[in-house]
Amino acid sequence: MNEYLEPESTPLPEFPSTTAAPQRVESRTGLPPLAGAGSRVLSEPARRQAFEVPRRDAGTAPVVVEEPRKRRTPGFLAGIVAAAVIAASGFGLGRLTADTNNPVQVNTVAASTPTTITSTTTAPPAVVAPTPTTPAVVGDLEPVAAAAAAVAPAVVQIDTNSGLGSGVIYDAQGYILTAAHVVEGSRSVTVRLADGTSVGGTVVGTHDATDVAVVSIDPTAVLAVATLADGSELTVGQTAVAVGSPFGLDQTVTSGIVSATDRIVSNITMVQTDAAINPGNSGGPLVDLRGRVIGINDQIFTNSGGNEGVGFAISIDLAVIVADQLVAGDNVGLAFLGVSMTSPANGDSGALIQSVVAGSAAAEGGLQVGDLVVAVNGDPIRDGSDLRAEIITLRPGTTVEITVERDGSGLTRTITLGATD
Repeated sequence: MNEYLEPESTPLPEFPSTTAAPQRVESRTGLPPLAGAGSRVLSEPARRQAFEVPRRDAGTAPVVVEEPRKRRTPGFLAGIVAAAVIAASGFGLGRLTADTNNPVQVNTVAASTPTTITSTTTAPPAVVAPTPTTPAVVGDLEPVAAAAAAVAPAVVQIDTNSGLGSGVIYDAQGYILTAAHVVEGSRSVTVRLADGTSVGGTVVGTHDATDVAVVSIDPTAVLAVATLADGSELTVGQTAVAVGSPFGLDQTVTSGIVSATDRIVSNITMVQTDAAINPGNSGGPLVDLRGRVIGINDQIFTNSGGNEGVGFAISIDLAVIVADQLVAGDNVGLAFLGVSMTSPANGDSGALIQSVVAGSAAAEGGLQVGDLVVAVNGDPIRDGSDLRAEIITLRPGTTVEITVERDGSGLTRTITLGATD
């Protein structure tokens, strides 16, 4: 059975009387994608049906009773975290039955009998109505809910003529990070904000090699700006939360963990996660428990065309490097060391340099064929993929300390990285 990586986006349903059957297209890995949800053929989401949440009856103040009536069990409680986020955008997936029949037992206070007179006076029972409150999300008790609430106002749905995806507002000037394949072939898009309003958006630029794109909207329409994490702080096993519009269901929240950091997929650095990522999630944020963006959801590894618990998000460090250059109108250049490498034949860790490009950063910094790179800025290098991951998430012009083993001795070279053309 063939396994391949499939970028995510949701297909529009086609009208049989006018539209031809979708053609097979190639995925970003060069293999034909499976038809349906995992395909690069994008499509319009299925029509969504909203349900009204019944209002709580005003009722009258409760009276004193000898025995409080038993609490009525809510008819149906499900999907608390996801429903809370979706309801914020005006879309409900279920009903909650308010518990209005549980009377409140209150205490009464009787006035004391004065000692100077024979009569007694008893004040009427004081009935104190409970003050309605809305419980706040407590991060310690519901950390995923808190993370989702922190980033949700900055998450958007992006609609194009051929399909839809997700995005996240990362700059107050109205700039949105998304995946290049979401807006492929489009110059203008429709952006659905977290409050349900739609505004026009312009594709600022795309970079196919990294699958990063930037869309802009009017800054006055910005509801919130997401906080970006430092990719170097990621650890395997930490919680990861994905927010987006799988199958057109905007503001959907799923969670899992960071399964791997600095995973090289299609020659770019990815964060691997088991948080559910499905068609339509592409371009949306993957965040940590503080709601900080750690990646841009992009691809899944699948045998069936659906989510199988192996998803990939573009490293936020790399995404921002590319996005900044797109916004500036520059040709995108990635950090370039200028070596080809392989793994040592004896199975040792490290990246063995096979060739050095003349005039490159590596050549200028004194690296040689046969050097075994064992660390970059003190971070151990296990193999060539590790070295590539370390370099590609740095900006061109960054100075790095590269430690190598040469002829049995260790030495460190200070190298200023170049840029790809």
